[in-house]
Amino acid sequence: MDINFYKANNINLDLAVEAREIIRGQTGQEIPGCIMDKETYDQATVTIVRIVEEYAEQIMGKPRGNYITIEAPVIRENNRQAHQEVVEILGKQLSSLINLPEHANVLVVGLGNWNATPDALGPKTVGMTLVTRHMYNYAPEEIKGGMRSVSALSPGVLGLTGIETAEIIKGVVDKIKPELVIAVDSLASRSVERIGTTIQLADTGIAPGSGIGNKRAGINQESMGIPVIAIGVPTVVPAAVIAGETLDRLVEQTKNQPQLQSIYQNMNSEAFQPIVNAILQPYTSGQLMVTPKEIDTLIENTAKIIAGGISVALHPSITVEEYANYLN
Repeated sequence: MDINFYKANNINLDLAVEAREIIRGQTGQEIPGCIMDKETYDQATVTIVRIVEEYAEQIMGKPRGNYITIEAPVIRENNRQAHQEVVEILGKQLSSLINLPEHANVLVVGLGNWNATPDALGPKTVGMTLVTRHMYNYAPEEIKGGMRSVSALSPGVLGLTGIETAEIIKGVVDKIKPELVIAVDSLASRSVERIGTTIQLADTGIAPGSGIGNKRAGINQESMGIPVIAIGVPTVVPAAVIAGETLDRLVEQTKNQPQLQSIYQNMNSEAFQPIVNAILQPYTSGQLMVTPKEIDTLIENTAKIIAGGISVALHPSITVEEYANYLN
């Protein structure tokens, strides 16, 4: 499917790596002003997309900045050792985006609705994050050397509070004056395989709910007045994307069957658009979301990994093993 299908269905591509894949597949060329690097680990593949020019910013629909995608299918497995390795990778990549003094004050924000499992990643992560601000002033100097002042907040969603999430966060930022905000949120993906197995870090902030068509105030350096790092995990896929991918594969598989070529030679996701619209019409095309039945386990696993990566990156004296003991 090309980029026009996503625009027609009002689907935002949360993952920068997916936006690049679609545009590059459509043009067959690299995107000017977009630089990509890749790192391979035993349990994960890390793709770093850097948007450095205005042209790439416009065509990809993403602000200029760094987007780090960690793909680790092992997250689906009940393998603590492998999960700890992903925590180490996440901590390392997050550290590469952080430029803070030793005793900096950091606010971790868990975005999302704790009453809806696919949207509960942020609140779950906050509940597992090692927070220290309440005791930081009383810690011995030898411990302070390996710690930062970390506080955490789950502001809920507009439908629960009646207050824009960005307004709540801005109020807390103005009061406690952190040097950095780390915002954790659920994302939408175009790939079922990426649900609960892919983690994106971005130093450009986040627009809560954009992946499912909700337009909320952005949480970024412009609105907060300080740097904002966003961490997200895909937990849903738009039904329109699944339908479009299925139809595209049907067409692809019939290309080598002469008796069917005359039927499908002019067919693609755009030709099938009216059918997709008709099926999804009761939910407004593109707004029906699909999530797997084991989403509660995936949320639990990814929340632990993200909280661990944040804690390891922010507290240099904390090891992955010590954080695991903290959880227990």
